[in-house]
Amino acid sequence: MPSASSAVSDFGRTDLPSLWRDGDFRRLWVGQTASQLGEHGSLVVLPLIAVLTLDADADQLGVLRAAGQAPILLLSLFVGARVDRWQTRTVMVLADLGRALALGGAVVAGLLGGLGLSALLLAAFAVGSLSVFFDVAYQASLVRLVTRDQLMQGNSALEGSRSAAQIGGPALGGALVSLLSAPIAAASSALFFALSFLSIRRIRRRESIPERSKRPLRVWRRIHEGLRFVVGHTLLRTVGLASAAFQFSFAAMMTVYLLFLPRELHLSGTTVGLALAATGPGALLGSLLAARLPSRFGYGVVLVSAAALGDGVLVCVPALHGPSAVVIPALVAVNFVFGTFGQLVNVTVMAVRQAVTPDRMQGRVAATITFVGMGLTPLGSLLGGFLAGEWGLRTSLLVTAGGMMLSPVLMALSPLARLGRALPDIGQARPARLNCPFSEG
Repeated sequence: MPSASSAVSDFGRTDLPSLWRDGDFRRLWVGQTASQLGEHGSLVVLPLIAVLTLDADADQLGVLRAAGQAPILLLSLFVGARVDRWQTRTVMVLADLGRALALGGAVVAGLLGGLGLSALLLAAFAVGSLSVFFDVAYQASLVRLVTRDQLMQGNSALEGSRSAAQIGGPALGGALVSLLSAPIAAASSALFFALSFLSIRRIRRRESIPERSKRPLRVWRRIHEGLRFVVGHTLLRTVGLASAAFQFSFAAMMTVYLLFLPRELHLSGTTVGLALAATGPGALLGSLLAARLPSRFGYGVVLVSAAALGDGVLVCVPALHGPSAVVIPALVAVNFVFGTFGQLVNVTVMAVRQAVTPDRMQGRVAATITFVGMGLTPLGSLLGGFLAGEWGLRTSLLVTAGGMMLSPVLMALSPLARLGRALPDIGQARPARLNCPFSEG
């Protein structure tokens, strides 16, 4: 495989800095960063408003988080089938505009004194639905803008922006909920979505959309084709199963976690935001490591070891006791380690997935992996709320964090663990025939 430094990019340059010199790539990066700031901020702002302002109980918090995650299950496959045939720039711009308006509605409701749980549920569902469109589109957009040999570096840049969101989003959201008011906290995320809208709409280059057939498949046939491709590909199937195990347990764990920090450890909204934001610097480090470690030690070794370390560190959280001077540094350390290795896994998996997927299938494969990996997260959130009410916060946190360890186990038992130092080719690790309804034959 040609090295990234020798590959000629679609922008007419030969290395990563050429991406930064390209105005359209910078606009994509700025827009994606702002969008992720709004998304990560809202993921913390809305639950904290429910817990600290509306005094929501464990079951209500579980329902609120499930409302934001349900669109992943309901819409992912449909969105993937459509994005492969649309301009990703248009999809991202409309998604940003819709999310800004949805949170703007929550701001108006708060200012009029009507910001209750029902308004939060509506806002969470709307933001979650439009985030499905944006996330599938931005993943597909990178493949249309850079060459295959630049995928790891391009993903490192975009995932690095997500790291900035993990730094600023939770910290800013938690501080605004605690220090100012719920409407202002919701308005901050709406402003980030507006900034993303303004940046991405200025991208000038017309995308190269995979050629459409003369008789395009109906949407359900296109969805079926995406499912069939993922199920019939050993590497992609493993990515989907490992992601499902992680995301289900992580959703349950986060529901308990957001109750555990303020109610068991007695942390303020500002402190909760700052503790969660520690994943951001770790994720930034993970993005940098992802550009180097897989090509040095092998993609498989990096994936399995990083997943085991990143998920395993969260098992330590239920043991935390004592004064804030002890608990807060420990939480920061745990979240930093989780952010570092979690981001290393994210970037590496995305590069592998994009490398083995034909251009015409990128949107559907991204959506199928999202559907398989995150489709059960609403049930995970509901389970977390149920366990917290029945078993107590510490026990529930230990059980749900322990469940996340199934993900590295699945990776270690699969061909994914045996990947070498180079990205696999399209079709690699796909069996000739599978005894399943979606077999490629």
